[in-house]
Amino acid sequence: MPRSVAGFAVACVLSVAMPALAHQPGRDARLPTIGPAPPFALRMADGGRLALADLRGKVVAVTFIYATCTDTCPLLTAKLATLSKRMGKDFGAKVAFVAITVDPERDTADVLRSYAQAHGARGTGWAFLTGTPAEIKDVTQRYGVFARKTDRGDVDHTFLTSLVDRDGALRVQYMGVRFDPDEMLRDLRALVREGGR
Repeated sequence: MPRSVAGFAVACVLSVAMPALAHQPGRDARLPTIGPAPPFALRMADGGRLALADLRGKVVAVTFIYATCTDTCPLLTAKLATLSKRMGKDFGAKVAFVAITVDPERDTADVLRSYAQAHGARGTGWAFLTGTPAEIKDVTQRYGVFARKTDRGDVDHTFLTSLVDRDGALRVQYMGVRFDPDEMLRDLRALVREGGR
């Protein structure tokens, strides 16, 4: 009996210690694979269409916003814009950020272009996407994002940013906007390095 208690205690300590060791700087731990990233093909702010498959070979951060949001969406977009600059030459060449609207009725191509420009999220490596309400509902549901228009015209929605690797696998998801940008930067760089092996 004492051996099983001791064994249980060791197992508990290891279950806490091992994840911490796996994420220490300098360790070569692969990020987990959640599964295949849900595909999508939506309309870009420039009028063309972009599919997730078109970005194969790049690490992609997929997030959900809407342009008339006055607080959290701009905060998230600004945070990602700062991260895009910190990625340096890899951003655009090896990493892309995709923002999908949850308000397709109001977020036209012109509206999304203005939103991107206002929040420093423009240029190579960025894509702001919209579609029909049915297309947007489909992609939000498949990514696990809840979105509902309120009586005031706002959109209550889940803040979720997903990292997709070069092979189209969903690897990491960040809930909310208070995630650690340094952690996301490390994860992006780790996924870029994986593709270079």
